[in-house]
Amino acid sequence: MWLINTETLALEYVLPEKAPAYAILSHTWGGEEITLADFQRLDITTKAKSGFAKIKKTCELARADGIPYA
Repeated sequence: MWLINTETLALEYVLPEKAPAYAILSHTWGGEEITLADFQRLDITTKAKSGFAKIKKTCELARADGIPYA
């Protein structure tokens, strides 16, 4: 499974049975959602999409609660 490191915003692949604590984002879909390919590239175009703001905020909230992954 792919998890987002809440400190670096990097994707990390972990086996489900070895998954650390992680937060889950529940949201509604908008016009500029981030795909897996977008996130793996994580360039300026990806970061400019409105969907990236949701991911970034999720990571901020998880990090504030001591949760290392989302």
